[in-house]
Amino acid sequence: MKAVFLDADTLGKDVDLTPIETVTGGLVKHERTTPEQVLERIRGFDTVVVNKVVLNREHFEACPELKTIAVVATGLNNIDQTAAKEHGIRVMNVTNYGRSTVAQHTMALMLALATRLLDYDRDVRAGRWGRSSMFCLMDHPIMELEGRTLGIVGYGDLGQGVAERARAFGMKILLGARPGQEQGEVDGYPRIPMDELLPQVDVLSLHCLLTDETRNLIGATELRKMKRDALLINTSRGGLVDEQALADALRAGTIAGAGFDVLTEEPPRHGNPLLADDIPNLIVTPHSAWASREARQRIVEITARNLSSV
Repeated sequence: MKAVFLDADTLGKDVDLTPIETVTGGLVKHERTTPEQVLERIRGFDTVVVNKVVLNREHFEACPELKTIAVVATGLNNIDQTAAKEHGIRVMNVTNYGRSTVAQHTMALMLALATRLLDYDRDVRAGRWGRSSMFCLMDHPIMELEGRTLGIVGYGDLGQGVAERARAFGMKILLGARPGQEQGEVDGYPRIPMDELLPQVDVLSLHCLLTDETRNLIGATELRKMKRDALLINTSRGGLVDEQALADALRAGTIAGAGFDVLTEEPPRHGNPLLADDIPNLIVTPHSAWASREARQRIVEITARNLSSV
């Protein structure tokens, strides 16, 4: 096997790539690869390991020796899968590596918003506690999660991990049925249509893939159906939510808060409606929910197992 890793730095410098190097019998590594460099760097290799670098029909037609693409992530939107199939190229991805870290991050966003953690921290640093007329500050409403209803859209490995942790906080769980998805009961949780789900939930957490069917799954209409004190969490894909509609809804108080680890464009070089500094009770983190060292090392080990099956 002759293998090249086009963007090894995207897994971090603190992971051990030895499992992949052992399986491939050696691995040529590039820290990053620009679109202009892709073709020259994959020529002569039968195996390409990649995270976010785009591979398309042009590359496959120019490199008939290419037989395997190992994506060190779950999403495959950077690979032209139709063209890969036509050229007999096997495309593999990594699943079930980030349950603990993504669920942990999801709960952290939920808890920070519910307790208004950042607002109170800012108040203390601004000296407002020191000027208080009593022993505490109570200017921002705090939500207890116990007894509240959590709606989960996307009940795969990550959604299940969030449900487990939310249940430990005493939350009730409902599942959302996306368009074309079966309703009914899953693991004892009701799966109901989105129109029925949205008015019932105190927190809505998204864990589904971005597809044509799920793009802008939550827009202005859906946000208006939610409770005014509800929270929206998205640690999945930025395109699931109409970001301008969410920014407007938060300003207007249509919903109470939102926590996002993803944006439509990453990194957001051209700005984003959710990066404005006048949006209340919004937390945005830089697509870091997946990135514990443990999870990144699991990606390496799963990729090595995938490659060993070739």
